[in-house]
Amino acid sequence: MSDITVPVPSPCTSVCRMSERTGWCEGCFRTIGEIAAWSVMDDAEKRAVWRLLAERRGASTPPQSLP
Repeated sequence: MSDITVPVPSPCTSVCRMSERTGWCEGCFRTIGEIAAWSVMDDAEKRAVWRLLAERRGASTPPQSLP
């Protein structure tokens, strides 16, 4: 086994536009505070943000209308 750890990747998608409605980036779903703090977060904090992003992504998808 190797002791090398893989860094947690940034969720940035290079679509940097903040939604007035949610306060989240429309590309990666992070808040401006999360974006600003990303470079100083430890891996546990970054993983916690990733979990929030999955929830936000689901919350921002409008429900399908019934036929």
